[in-house]
Amino acid sequence: MKNPDVTYKAFGKRAILVEWRAEIDENLLNSILDFKKCLQEKNTKVILDVITTYNSLTIFYKSTIENIYNEISTLQSIFKTCVSSNIVKKKLWKIPVCYDLEFGVDLKEVALKNNLDSREIIRRHSTSIYTLYFVGFLPGFLYLGGLDELLHFPRKKTPRLEVKKGSVGIGGSQTGIYPQDSAGGWNIIGNSPIQFFDRKRTAPCFAKPGDKVQFVPIDIHQHAEILNLVAYKRYAIESEVLDA
Repeated sequence: MKNPDVTYKAFGKRAILVEWRAEIDENLLNSILDFKKCLQEKNTKVILDVITTYNSLTIFYKSTIENIYNEISTLQSIFKTCVSSNIVKKKLWKIPVCYDLEFGVDLKEVALKNNLDSREIIRRHSTSIYTLYFVGFLPGFLYLGGLDELLHFPRKKTPRLEVKKGSVGIGGSQTGIYPQDSAGGWNIIGNSPIQFFDRKRTAPCFAKPGDKVQFVPIDIHQHAEILNLVAYKRYAIESEVLDA
């Protein structure tokens, strides 16, 4: 695994930040995820956690790093010997979304300014298959790349103080879902009735970086039905394991 753009630096006394070139790229993401998997397999005794973003990976250690240069050298050696071979198993998640105007409060504006009608916005948004790059800024917020270029739309200059849980939005070249009620500046085009984060689960967020997501259009009645199933923990998100 070779990448001359990788840099390493201390991130406090118990962490090291590894950064790649600043761009949203699936090959870059795969390199980061492969490295994360190698680290977790080889350094389990000293590593507490590994957190990834679009172009970085932060390694948190169980104790203070005694010699930062030695540790960085160790990381570089692991990176060089880590074989990129689709190490991380990935899934395709099919997420139901209701694009009714009751939920899609910005749908008409996005359609008008992008010179498309609302049905075409929905068609393009729901036929694309997205890559999950990382989970943040709220627990369970899925940052998804792969949005159709005709749907790109700038974030709001003034964020809303209240965005409804499950809101599906467009922010620049990305799409994502608000896992809880929150302030936010993305343009809302629909709503998903499922649960995106649950502390009581072993894996609080069902999806992980590298997974794929596709949105499945539902009507407002189906939205209410799924919401009821979710409340009684009787809803299972449709998914399939992707070939390596």
